[in-house]
Amino acid sequence: MKIMIKNLFIVLAFVLVSSSMTAQGPARERIRTLKIAFITERVNLTSSEAQNFWPIYNAYEAKLETIRRKERLELRSRIAFIEELSSNESATLLQQYNTIQKAKYEAEKEFLEEIRDVISPKKTLLLLKAEEDFKKRLLQQMRKRRNSG
Repeated sequence: MKIMIKNLFIVLAFVLVSSSMTAQGPARERIRTLKIAFITERVNLTSSEAQNFWPIYNAYEAKLETIRRKERLELRSRIAFIEELSSNESATLLQQYNTIQKAKYEAEKEFLEEIRDVISPKKTLLLLKAEEDFKKRLLQQMRKRRNSG
């Protein structure tokens, strides 16, 4: 029964997210809220763990968002015109790509080192799995909404 209630909560949460995808700002905040609930449940954080974990996680997410924004601005927009790039411009773009990938790796490495003292290695692995599961479900809901609308 408890598992059924959890699954119902998750389904309802994704329905709410998918129905709010038209409003960019509020939808983003709803997704964030649902992600927090999803991770807390999946990782089974205690209240003391959560109190120490979330500030570290939020700082990590903010750092990743900064890196992703840089990636969109510097890479994605220019890759769209790849046929027009010279060899030198392509080499520079490839170097920027490598730099951004390294920044993502370093941010994740730093995050994992910081949470070592907050949650157990098993819960850390559960966190990584929960993040992937959340992304998959969110994408499924977005696809389902696109196909039905």
